[in-house]
Parts: sequence; structure tokens; C-alpha cells
Amino acid sequence: MVEVRKDGSQILYNTTRHAAFHALKKERIGGFDIDILVTGGAGFIGSHLAEALIKKGYSVNILDNLSSGHKRNLSGVLDNQYLNLLVGDCRSSTDIKEALKKVHAVFHFAANPEVRLELADPKKCYKQNIEATYILLQRTRKSNVESIVFASSSTIYGDAVTIPTPEDYGPLKPISVYGASKLACEALVSSYCYSFKKKGIIVRPANIVGPRATHGVILDFIRKLKTNPSELEILGDGTQTKSYLYIDDCIDAIIKAYESAEEPVTICNIGSEDQTNVTELANIVIEEMGLKDVKFKFSGGVEGGRGWIGDVKNMLLDVSKLKSLGWKQKLNSKEAVRQATTDLIRELTPH
Repeated sequence: MVEVRKDGSQILYNTTRHAAFHALKKERIGGFDIDILVTGGAGFIGSHLAEALIKKGYSVNILDNLSSGHKRNLSGVLDNQYLNLLVGDCRSSTDIKEALKKVHAVFHFAANPEVRLELADPKKCYKQNIEATYILLQRTRKSNVESIVFASSSTIYGDAVTIPTPEDYGPLKPISVYGASKLACEALVSSYCYSFKKKGIIVRPANIVGPRATHGVILDFIRKLKTNPSELEILGDGTQTKSYLYIDDCIDAIIKAYESAEEPVTICNIGSEDQTNVTELANIVIEEMGLKDVKFKFSGGVEGGRGWIGDVKNMLLDVSKLKSLGWKQKLNSKEAVRQATTDLIRELTPH
């Protein structure tokens, strides 16, 4: 069912859930008597998170404006009685108020996800990341929300000199507008949680890969090779070295951090324990696409071989804190890249 407001905005409800939206069932499928709001829940990470939460027995509301997310990402749960989808914007106080009804925990994953594009339009980054977070936090102040899980980013560390980088590393010097916006949001979340007696969980994911991704180096390489299977342009000098974590491992980590948090504000790195460089990544993509004799064309990059301004050339997070909670990754960086490549090739292949 679609409801069109006077201002032209639309709300899409799961028809099997809408009738019970204001009188939610107390029975749960082995989980908890609690409702969770996932902002950006139709996006890459958000949709996987919503699915996992429902499987664990949580009842989930999603707020997403579908600017980068898609309803097809939720095809497996759209008709589930424990899911309600609200098509709206985190910058709309009215939409947030509607989405927060019956909610006791918020997973704030709505954001402008593309690091490279922020340089051209910093204002967009500010409004979609910082302003949206502020408006959401304001609405949670007098709500029933007890916990706020915020999706930050490894980019807040900038060019860290300590590798692997722990959560207490400092000083924090982001080198991208995106990283700066995430750090600003972290400060807002922390201050609101301490000031208004909420529990905060800040997660800092690094290079999450897998199906439903809408951007990133793997998807970029696949698209380039589909256009020209004999040559691949690689941004930078080819030595950029980073960790890559598969989406399933990331979701396990997020939920583990949420369910284990005891401090007023908990900060947790989420990433793989190993690295691979972009040239090795390119070779994996080429192998999975069944190509041979592909010539590499390196752009040379900027500022010492970065792929773009703001690109962190060497990234590896210390995940000791996450492991102490019982989390363990199933796929290493190369395995994650290989599996994600297979997933994305399948998604891009017409059926």
C-alpha cells in the first residue's frame, strides 16, 4: 500500500504489517520483544542487516528514501510480518517521528555512501550525513529509544601511522570530507547518548564487500572489464593495500557489538585481519570473469599513488575488541573479494 502525503512524499507499507503497526505483536520467533529502526535499510549493508535482525527474531522498521537503496534488496523479507518499510527521508522530522513508533533501538545506516564524490559537493555530504544524524538524534531524545547503533567508517582515522589501527588511536585526522562527516556524527551520537541517557554503539567498518553493493573497486573493475575485456584501468599506482570484509561477517559483527555493549558508548572496529593490494584484487576479478591477458593501465594516482584525493592508501584495523566479544571472520580479504566478485557478476548478468 502506498500513502501519498500532501507534500508529495510517499509511504510504502508492507500490507500484511500495516494493520498491526500500532499494535505490534508481542510474540517473537526466538528473539527479543523489541522493535528496531534501520535507517538506510534498503541499501547495501542496511538490507543485509534488516534480514539478519528479522531472522534473529527482531521486529524491524526501515526508513529509506531509496536514493541509493532499492526495494529489490528486501525482496526476501518484504512480505514478512516483522518488517515495515517507510519510504521517507532522515532529514524529515515527520518521517523520523513516524518511523520511531514502537521502536526501542535505532541502527543508523543512512548516509551518502560514496567517498569519492564528496569532494565535488561537500554540502551534500554535510546534509545527508551530519544534518540527517542531528535531526534523527533530536527525535530520539523524547522517544522510547534506548540504544543507537551508528555506522561510522574506517575513514575517520585518515592516514593512521599505527597499523593495525585500534579504536583508541589518535589524533584522528580524516583526509576526506566523507571521513570528516562520519567523525562529526560520532561526536554527535556520543554527546546525545551521554546527555540524554541512551546507549550508543559506534561501529567503524572498513571496505565491506558483497552482493547488492552499488559502488566500490570490485564493481568498478567488473564494469570496466565488461566494457573492455582486454585492458583494465586501475586508479592509483597499484600498491594501495587494504582489508576487505565480506558482508555476512560484517553483519555478524554489527549484531554482536549491539548485543554485547555494556558501556554508555561503545566504539568497535569492523574489518578483516589481513590485507590485499589493488593489483592482487584486480587479478582475482579477472580470474572470476574468466578473462586472460588483460593489460593493466595504472593512472598513477594523486599524492603518492592514491586512487583519488581522500583515498587512504594503507588500511588495516585492529579488531581485537570485536574478537573479545566472540566474533570471528569466516572469509579473509582475498576470499571475501573472490566471493563478492562472484556475487556481483551474477547480479549484473541478465536473467
